[in-house]
Amino acid sequence: MAEPRPELALRFQRRFLAARPLRSLPWPELEQSLRSAPDSALLADILHKTILHPLCVKYPPSTKYRRCFLTELIKKLESTAAEPLDELYEALADTLKEEESTHCYKNYLLPSGDCVSLSESTALISGGTTGLVTWEAALHLAQWALHNPGLFRDRTILELGSGIGFTGIAICKTCQPRTFIFSDCHPHVLRQLGENIRLNGFTPEPAMTWSIQNESQGQEVEGENCQNPKVIVAELDWGLVTQKQLLGLRADVVIAADVVYDPEIILALIGMLQKLSSTRADSKAPEVFIASTIRNPDTYQLFQTELDKVGIRWQMIPAHSSCHFLYDVQPDVTILQLFI
Repeated sequence: MAEPRPELALRFQRRFLAARPLRSLPWPELEQSLRSAPDSALLADILHKTILHPLCVKYPPSTKYRRCFLTELIKKLESTAAEPLDELYEALADTLKEEESTHCYKNYLLPSGDCVSLSESTALISGGTTGLVTWEAALHLAQWALHNPGLFRDRTILELGSGIGFTGIAICKTCQPRTFIFSDCHPHVLRQLGENIRLNGFTPEPAMTWSIQNESQGQEVEGENCQNPKVIVAELDWGLVTQKQLLGLRADVVIAADVVYDPEIILALIGMLQKLSSTRADSKAPEVFIASTIRNPDTYQLFQTELDKVGIRWQMIPAHSSCHFLYDVQPDVTILQLFI
């Protein structure tokens, strides 16, 4: 039985606006629907929910992505007896006139009806860093956070290795934290991170006002209105930050995504977690959650082994079966809760 057409068009919309891999879009379902009713109206609906959608017009995915998407749609149209769809060919002609850019946008539709729009690099490695794109573990961590808003509501959150900001922005829009501290150490990443935070309607505090300069006045980092959390962007080098500086952050929850991929980084991360373990004036250590894509099982095992060596207990968080914006959930993405 063919999938209802409105739902099928919406599935294309959510995947397309987020520029998910084209192979993950529901092409087989589209083919089945067109076989049962060869009508260009469905393709017109998909076109208006993707290429011609206001979000795509304002914040478009890469030229190459849109071009390949339209080419595939045209193939599906031409494989049926449906009437030609002029605006489909016109849209492709428009993309053929465009020049490729080093940056593109991805738009993630949240279950709340809100959206996270991000400017990303079109290259996996840009400016000497991999931090200018959104990685799978960040999507997975954000989805988990949206299922657990109470963990973040009215609390101060520190995100390590924020990259270009997806997870933190999604939490700020849906989970009502009191204060959210984005952090990274790469200048290019921090600049892009700040741009994306502003793009999504938040105004980050000036870099010099974050609490490391007010080490004895940690309370100052806390926002007053959880509907509009205080947002801070901090340059944070795990190897150089001191325990006294971390005290100023007064983090209740610490999160990170895709930070466990290199042995040297693992050691620096664990060293900083040890500093965090006794930073709170009330002696209560923050709750820590780290999401990882297991690309190299040996490296991930090393992380767990090093945690055991320093006495940091950990447990795996069960995955949620329902998906909202994480369309093609990968089984090699896990979340660990650490007890520091």
